[in-house]
Amino acid sequence: MEKNYQKMPLPKLDDLFTTEEERKNDKLEKVVDIDLSLIDDFPNHPFKVTNNEEMKRITNSIKENGVLSPVLVRKKQNGRYEMISGHRRKMASELANKTNIPCIIRKLTDEEATVIMVDSNMQREHILPSERAFAYKMKLDAMKRQGFRNDLTSDQVGEKLTSVDKLSNDSEDSKSQIQRYIRLTNLISPLLEMVDKGQIAFSPAVEISFISKEAQKWLFNSIERNQSTPSLSQAQEIKGLSKDDLLSIDKIDDILSREKPNQVEKLKIEMRSLKSKMPKSVPMTQYKEYIFKALDYYNRHLQRNNSRER
Repeated sequence: MEKNYQKMPLPKLDDLFTTEEERKNDKLEKVVDIDLSLIDDFPNHPFKVTNNEEMKRITNSIKENGVLSPVLVRKKQNGRYEMISGHRRKMASELANKTNIPCIIRKLTDEEATVIMVDSNMQREHILPSERAFAYKMKLDAMKRQGFRNDLTSDQVGEKLTSVDKLSNDSEDSKSQIQRYIRLTNLISPLLEMVDKGQIAFSPAVEISFISKEAQKWLFNSIERNQSTPSLSQAQEIKGLSKDDLLSIDKIDDILSREKPNQVEKLKIEMRSLKSKMPKSVPMTQYKEYIFKALDYYNRHLQRNNSRER
């Protein structure tokens, strides 16, 4: 009688000449030095890495003590590496004229890498609204690909945000607040930059995010012309007109030119005449700062002349 024998896989060559303990050690994560030039930034990294005072502090620390906490990377198919956590340490190392950086190499899927990248950067002390907005969106999209529900509603308040339950549990923001942040990713860059600078408040910005990109450009140009940003009620009015297909450049100008309640009296100067006196290199958004600096310079000039006359 013929017997059926299950074919056993042949042992690998490495298994024949290494102990089980050695094989286990090979799988453990180790800290290795990697050339900085071989490490690429995470694609569409939502957190800004700038050479500011904080960066100078990190750079000086690395010059004196080296990188004390290894960065986290993963291998790419082309032999290079992708940064998961440690973009600021990488930039500071480059500024400190270092060639290598200590790294932990971890095998991660795209979704796992995105979640870790967002979570590790959310520990920063200062996070801009735009950074939080795109980070939440990236993590939510990654969670969706991993199998979590993605039933975001379009209402600001949020009714049944089951898709962000886990995201909310992992963050300091509520489900509805996370949705409001994600709405900011629909803003055009100039308006989003104004939100980051605190020139447009968060709630009006969320309302503005519902209007078309073209209407947002009208709004930005109107803000520059009127030197006035929309209040919450004005943003809601603009959103309502847009929803009814009644929004126009003139109507936006009319809304922003209205005096707001409790508004401090302002000096109104025709933009055309002001623009003719300003250097072309100065953008409209910096007119106010330029005028105050010019006045300071003029006053110091007057004081010097008065002191000479005495």
